[in-house]
Amino acid sequence: MPWKETCVPDERLRFVVACIEGQDSMAKLCRRFEISRRIGYKWLARYKECGPPGLAERSRAPHNSPNRVEEEVERRILSMRAEHPTWGPRKLLVAVARRCERDGLEIDLPAASTVGQMLKRAGLVRSRRRRERGTWAPPSPTQPGAVAGDGPNDLWNADFKGWFHTGDGARCQPLTVTDAHSRYLLWCQSLPRTDGHSARPAFEAAFREFGLPAAIRTDNGSPFASTGLAGLSQLSAWWVRLGIAHVRIEPGHPEQNGSHERMHGTLKRDTASPPAATLRAQQARLDAFAREYNHDRPHEGLAGMATPASLYESSPRAYPDRPPAVEYGDEWETRHVDETGKFRWDGAKVFLSHALEGQTVGLRDLCEGAEDAGRYWAARFVTIELGVFDADRGRMLRPRERRHLELHQTW
Repeated sequence: MPWKETCVPDERLRFVVACIEGQDSMAKLCRRFEISRRIGYKWLARYKECGPPGLAERSRAPHNSPNRVEEEVERRILSMRAEHPTWGPRKLLVAVARRCERDGLEIDLPAASTVGQMLKRAGLVRSRRRRERGTWAPPSPTQPGAVAGDGPNDLWNADFKGWFHTGDGARCQPLTVTDAHSRYLLWCQSLPRTDGHSARPAFEAAFREFGLPAAIRTDNGSPFASTGLAGLSQLSAWWVRLGIAHVRIEPGHPEQNGSHERMHGTLKRDTASPPAATLRAQQARLDAFAREYNHDRPHEGLAGMATPASLYESSPRAYPDRPPAVEYGDEWETRHVDETGKFRWDGAKVFLSHALEGQTVGLRDLCEGAEDAGRYWAARFVTIELGVFDADRGRMLRPRERRHLELHQTW
């Protein structure tokens, strides 16, 4: 025997008919249909008032909604979302408010939560599974990567965005540079390689356009740092020569450069999901992203959700045509490091570091006037302490050997 199909209005009609025919008492009928007596009397009254149409489900929406968003406001918000498909409710509200202010309009904007519901109704967002996040606090000022700029160009952040392939199979490796104070995206360029020879022209162009920063913060990877002497690379040695301090985050702590990493996430979502068809088209996307990121996009990390361009100004330190001369005091002897990373000492060549090729270093006698005078020399490059040079052995001492000397010498 097939199942009988029924629906809610049919069941309500059967209940009302049974009531009118007096098949049973109201209490028994309500128990049979598994409803309360209040509901039973409600449906009986609706039937008497409107007949069978009165048993259909009615809208639960309020008759009057004083807080309902005006159609013009909703149109402006959805229009702004169409221009910027990845912006969330808070950014959309700020952008709409600024555009209305520019146009001389006064409108009442809804809350961000209301805009979120508006976007859902329009099918412009999709639900994502919420991930559990651990607690995170900004690094303290004593940590290596925790230098905070008080003004524009006090500190730049630099890194390579993880590479990806464009539609034609080309490898895109964007070098990005931001100003830590204003979050201004100074440079965003795909380079053929991630080495110092490819990165230096990009930094030269950035220095010419924006001037020199006081410091640049990077991770500990190539081409920004090395495992060699003082962690220097040829790129960072060039920065130091220009009077730029190199700040390295602690290994394994990308959160110390968190604002830059967060920008990379936005860049990937807006320009490479999916990537462009060609490398040239991808660079056009990167350029457009930089313009929008700097001038249009409200930044939630800035006070009042300002735009980076409203807080940034170029550095007063211009990029020099020639690197400034390195000067050491009278107590220092200077040596030139050749293209093999070596300098001359008493007629012999001593290896120092490939990172310092073409640079001038200073050496100061640590034991002047003592028994070991002329043997141990402090080595320095500009402001970077390189270590201790042992003239008798003709090499730089290892850190363990330096610690041993510090225990037995009285310099």
